[in-house]
Order: sequence, then structure tokens, then C-alpha cells
Amino acid sequence: MKFSANLGFLWTDRPLAEAIHAAKAAGFDAVECHWPYDEPVAEVRAALEETGLPMLGLNTRRGDTAAGENGLAALPGREAEARAAIDEALAYARAIGAANVHVMAGFASGAEADAAFVANLSYACEAAHPHGITVLIEPLNHYDAPGYYLATTGHARAVIEAVGAPNLKLMFDCYHVQLMEGDLTNRLKRLLPIIGHIQFAGVPDRGAPDRGEVDFSYMFKVIDALGWAAPMGAEYKPGGPTEDTLGWFTLTR
Repeated sequence: MKFSANLGFLWTDRPLAEAIHAAKAAGFDAVECHWPYDEPVAEVRAALEETGLPMLGLNTRRGDTAAGENGLAALPGREAEARAAIDEALAYARAIGAANVHVMAGFASGAEADAAFVANLSYACEAAHPHGITVLIEPLNHYDAPGYYLATTGHARAVIEAVGAPNLKLMFDCYHVQLMEGDLTNRLKRLLPIIGHIQFAGVPDRGAPDRGEVDFSYMFKVIDALGWAAPMGAEYKPGGPTEDTLGWFTLTR
């Protein structure tokens, strides 16, 4: 099994380049991040080259965070901003060799939001395809992100089918899926053909995965048995120094 350190939550007390080195020292196989846009591309790329860690992915900007926005791609009338955010994310991903871009939907609902999301994802997939980049969409639970456009794997599957692009995949975050739908084992099996990345955290508090209601020692074995070979993303809130929360990690090696 391989694991990716999500540097949106882990080692956030240091610049991204330093966090990449910390992930390497801890034994992670890859890294991923949220919004790296204020970090110098050259420094991030150098850290990835020095450590040999692949950057699995990053997110599009959320929009006006002061106003509480959490993505733009499903917001009717905001297509120009959404596509600018997609262009920016793809450019940064190309510059550092990131494999995936998570296009964030935002808070929206209804037919107009459906149309906006499908159109913007089609734009993203077409722009990403020549560079071998996969576009990801992720359902977020309604406890942490009430009103987020995409909340269930069923909705995500319907969107993926509507877009019909081979490089559009589901980001299956065990934390969000467990809170909204449960039945992780069967959902993973059914959705495996459209999954582009798997993430995890303890449920229900999004802490380290060796606590809470989900037995990740079991889930990791299930995922391994399914033939999943890519690194899985540790996207949890450590609640203190990251190094103090890695007991789960060493037990799985």
C-alpha cells in the first residue's frame, strides 16, 4: 500500500516546499495539496525533484473566501471566473507535474447549476487532456460544507456520465462518503471504474485514521484487494504536530 500526504492539512506550519521534504522524511510515497498558488512554483518543483515524490493533485481556487465561497464551477453566471480558475490550476499543475486537478463546484443547486457544472467540467477536461491531467470532482458532506453542490457519489456518477470525458474521475474521500452514505466497502467496489483518487480521515472528527468509527486497517486491506495501486491521500486534521499522529502510518507498512 502507498500513501500520499495531503499538505493542505499536514505540516501546515511550514512552506509547501519544506512540507514536501517533511513528508519524504516521514516515509510517504507522494504528496498532494489544496491551493498552492502563493507558493513559488520553482521552489515547489525543486522540492519534488529533490525528494522524488510525485504531486498527485491540487484544487481550483474557491472564489471569494471572505464571502464564504467554496468553488465556482457550478455557479450560474460565473463561468468566466470558473474557467479562469481552471486555467490557473492546470497551469500550476503542469509546472510542477501534478497528475490531477480537483475542480471545486461551490454552493449551488438546481438545473442552472447542473448546466454550469457540466459545461465547466467539459471545458476543464478538454483543456487538461493534451497534458495528461485528470480532472477530479469530490462530493463533500453537508455537515462540513452545507449546501455544497455535490454531496453524494450517486450525483457525482451522474455528472461524470453527463460530461462523458475519459479524464473526468471521482475523488472518493472515505471521510465524506461515510458521513453522507456509509457502506464504504460496497461503494468502493461499485465505483472503482470511475475513481481517480482515494482519500481518508477518521470519522466523524476528521482526525487521524486510527481513531473513530471506521476501521481503516480493514479498509486499507479492502482497497488493496481491489487492486488499487496508487497512493491514497491522508487528508486529516492532525490537531498538533503531524509527526505525533503518524502511528497509523507505520502500522500499515
